[in-house]
Amino acid sequence: MPDDFSADSYDAPPSFWRRHADRLWAAGVFLATVVLTVAAFPPSRTPEFAYAFAVPALFWAYLRPAFRLFALTTLAAQAVAWTIILGWLHHVTWGGLVLLGPFIGAWIGSWFLAAWWTLPRMLGRPVLTRLLALFGLAGLWVVIEWTRTWMLSGFPWLPLAASQWQRMSILQIASFTGAGGVSFVLIAMNLGFTAYAHRLLRENERGFNRRSQEFLAAMFLLLVCVATQVQETFNRPRYAVPLGRFAFVQPYIPQNVKWDPSEGPGILRVLETLTLAAGSTKPDVILWPEATTPWAVKGNADTRAWVEHLAHAAGAPLVLGSLAIEPPARTGGEEDWFNSVFVIDPATGLQPHSYAKRKLVPFGEFVPLRPLLGWLGKFVPIGDDFGRGDDPSPLLVNTAARPLALGTLVCYEDIFPALARQSVLAGADLLVVHTNNGWFGTGGAAYQHAANSVLRAVETRRPVLRCGNGGWSGWIDEFGSIRAVLTQDPDTGTMSVDPLEARVGTVYFRGTQTVAVSADSRWIDRQSFYVQHGDWFIGLCTALAALGFLALRPAPLAPVKTPAHDSLTERG
Repeated sequence: MPDDFSADSYDAPPSFWRRHADRLWAAGVFLATVVLTVAAFPPSRTPEFAYAFAVPALFWAYLRPAFRLFALTTLAAQAVAWTIILGWLHHVTWGGLVLLGPFIGAWIGSWFLAAWWTLPRMLGRPVLTRLLALFGLAGLWVVIEWTRTWMLSGFPWLPLAASQWQRMSILQIASFTGAGGVSFVLIAMNLGFTAYAHRLLRENERGFNRRSQEFLAAMFLLLVCVATQVQETFNRPRYAVPLGRFAFVQPYIPQNVKWDPSEGPGILRVLETLTLAAGSTKPDVILWPEATTPWAVKGNADTRAWVEHLAHAAGAPLVLGSLAIEPPARTGGEEDWFNSVFVIDPATGLQPHSYAKRKLVPFGEFVPLRPLLGWLGKFVPIGDDFGRGDDPSPLLVNTAARPLALGTLVCYEDIFPALARQSVLAGADLLVVHTNNGWFGTGGAAYQHAANSVLRAVETRRPVLRCGNGGWSGWIDEFGSIRAVLTQDPDTGTMSVDPLEARVGTVYFRGTQTVAVSADSRWIDRQSFYVQHGDWFIGLCTALAALGFLALRPAPLAPVKTPAHDSLTERG
């Protein structure tokens, strides 16, 4: 008889689940994380998934999977999800999509590695310690999002807060904290849901002990967001003050003809037809999108004369995006080109003050570290670098009621909170985004871009007007409510500005619509807390992340409480 009786030949063989538990967990977490992450962001209309997109991975982290398997699964899930979210980039470059999608996903996914270390160490700890860990993880998420505003020239496209762009009730905290406050609450809710699920399914607690303090704390934060300035957001009509009637011109010029000199006369005819139609509605201001004219308004006398004549014929000031050609900044240098916005007064013509884009698109308008990466110009036809503006001063436009100070943002500048804040500090009455999303087809890019504008409106408490080449064009008020969006019925061709019809219409069309825009009198000439104090919340989140780490660092891992049939063992 053998001495080893540890294995009984009559024992039932392990089930399929027990033999492949790790792989099944990894596959399930990967699939769920990809689906929930993509579904949380526009153009999907299910922002509620942002409250739970991380729950599958976080629940798994409580069970202490091997670090290598957990890291590969979560990083791969975020890489795939963000490649899908940024899928519209393939209209410009497949190579850029393949590089940028996984990079952004991995950058965001690094947060899950901190969660893998943190969550098992929260088990069995005092309530205060667990709450510090929860707030620390939420703070760390906000800090990681903030690094995207400057790391490698910056690409803070779609912070988690942007998922709620059509749910204004949770957004109001952003006027105090910036968009990071909304992301903080959403991550806290993910952590709270996960902690509650673990308490119910994995911990042998009864009665009141089944309550999850983490979940209750997250719910309290959510209620604070919803309760913030309830009176202001639900009492707005009493304080509405007309700002003027703005005509949006969407020329919808295809990108493949936009810079073809032979197509220039045809583009001008489109602009003239739409602008005269807009002028017939007697607007106070006519808006054109980014880089509208095929030739520079400043630096080309013929183009300047043409737009001045058109503004006079339309009978309204024209605010347009175009190129500016300036004398060289240094002796012997070449002339400088700027992506700019100009005001054309119907009586006096081109105004002397214009706006030059401050944040240029890497590899689109300049090559970062050109001495090292200049060779990429052989593959990316961008030519010389554009000049970079540094003046956030608003553009002054004279209307029948009063002069308006327009804080200008070009293209993706509205994804950078600091630029909008600087414009308001410089005296902007409202923000105007001139953009050309024609590069990116008719997918989700325009909706994702507009979601960022909603955050800027709430943060600064300024109305935001967006004018795109083919959409998304419309008006967002100080509280993030979409008050007008230009759409067209694809069957009848009927145009509308009703946000409710945006669900059935398309934002991608050629046309013009005039919208009456108002402001909330309580915020005229008043700055929000965020505008006054900037990114103070980032400092708080950094401190919370450090406190959460320090609170857990001395703690050994508590024994795992698992049902008898569970095959997962302690790892890492």
